[in-house]
Amino acid sequence: MLVREGRADALREARDEMKWTWAGAVLVGMLTGCGTSREAFRPNPNDDDPLVGSVKVVRAPLKDRCEQHGRSSVRGPCDEARYLATEYTRRLSVGDEVCLEDGYGEPPGPVCKARAVVIDTAPDQVKLEVRSTKPDSRWFQAEMRHAWYEEGALVDLYLEEQGY
Repeated sequence: MLVREGRADALREARDEMKWTWAGAVLVGMLTGCGTSREAFRPNPNDDDPLVGSVKVVRAPLKDRCEQHGRSSVRGPCDEARYLATEYTRRLSVGDEVCLEDGYGEPPGPVCKARAVVIDTAPDQVKLEVRSTKPDSRWFQAEMRHAWYEEGALVDLYLEEQGY
């Protein structure tokens, strides 16, 4: 009997020691977690996470720019510009360089204020990464960011640049 009681005491002591070991490990883990910066837990805005949906989607405007001209003489050239922009946008593929400011629809040249690259495509959408911008560009704060652009949003961008 004495041997059995001695074994039970040893098991209880081992169990108590194990509890304190786990409690210490949890405490150390919590303290090391407190030392990390908030930046370590911020989501990457370029990650495609379907649950979080952190990648921005730029939607097409609800109203077409050419419709506002009604039956005026500007409507014809506007429709033609919309057709050209739509064709250009639909032909974009992964790896293509795009000028987002001062030259959408043309190869990026020295006048281009914001350059982007197509990194993915989907039906009616193009995913762009803004690669380089000039300081006076409206895209300056979006450098190295990803966003999905609906076809109509890029067409509207072209029409806006053309003055429609």
